[in-house]
Amino acid sequence: MDQEMKQLESTEEEMELKEAVAPEETMADYAKELEASFKKVREGDILTGTVISVDDDQVTLDLKYYAEGIISKDDLSNDPEFQLKKEIHPGDEITATVIKTDDGEGNILLSRKEANDVLAWEKLKQMMEDRTVVKVKIAEIVKSGAIAYLEGIRAFIPASKLAAEYVENLEDWNGKTLEVTVITVEEENKRLVLSGREVAREKQAEETRKRVAKCQAGAIAEGTVETLKDYGAFVTLENGLTGLLHISQISSQRIKHPGVVLKEGQVVKVKILSTDNGKISLSMKAIQEEEVPEEVFDYKESGAATTGLGALLKGIKLQ
Repeated sequence: MDQEMKQLESTEEEMELKEAVAPEETMADYAKELEASFKKVREGDILTGTVISVDDDQVTLDLKYYAEGIISKDDLSNDPEFQLKKEIHPGDEITATVIKTDDGEGNILLSRKEANDVLAWEKLKQMMEDRTVVKVKIAEIVKSGAIAYLEGIRAFIPASKLAAEYVENLEDWNGKTLEVTVITVEEENKRLVLSGREVAREKQAEETRKRVAKCQAGAIAEGTVETLKDYGAFVTLENGLTGLLHISQISSQRIKHPGVVLKEGQVVKVKILSTDNGKISLSMKAIQEEEVPEEVFDYKESGAATTGLGALLKGIKLQ
């Protein structure tokens, strides 16, 4: 009995000790929250909060403050195509500017658009320096180009920089999403220019490199002569790739110009010599040399052997 009483007293002492320590740990845990609750929020401050809820016309933020933050749909983005519920979700972090410390219901009114005006230009400058590739959606077609929005800022994409090649019909691009890089940032003039041409050309080049890598040196292929130059001819193969047929590889005989043997649009048979550095080198001469008949021996019943050439000359009198 005495032993049970001692164990009970020991347990009670441990519980009292834990209860005495617990409040001190709790205060430490909430130190940051308490500190945040005492801070003074003023109009013009830039705050970052976590999205608590998303409604049809506004977003509510947890600011780690005694009051919650509210951003109306109109204060979220300048992009006319902006879809609130599609682009913002609970748990997202948003940085916004305080436009009113009390909306009459104890909430802090915020504007992400105003914060963007302060922060976005610096971010855009960094994107330009880093040559960051981003996706944008064409919102509008204007004279000589297109309009898109990046970081909430209206941007212009010249027609000459929409794609790898010049775009003739701009309307075909309205509403399309494309990858671009930032090429001009002028905050003082509110001028932002984007380009999709560099990204598109790099993709083309990468695709070409992959296709060239699949071409095997020594393979025979057919192609069409596209252009003639003093130094050779460019031939487009059946797989769509173009290779150079150097003048020295056109014929076994020495020629002064490719046009002596070839003409544009002519279909030719070529051998792939190499694909070094992503460039395809072709040869017609190599095929011609391979097709020269080897010396053939005709064995007679008598056991004498004559060559194919000897047989051809047999009976011909030479003077």
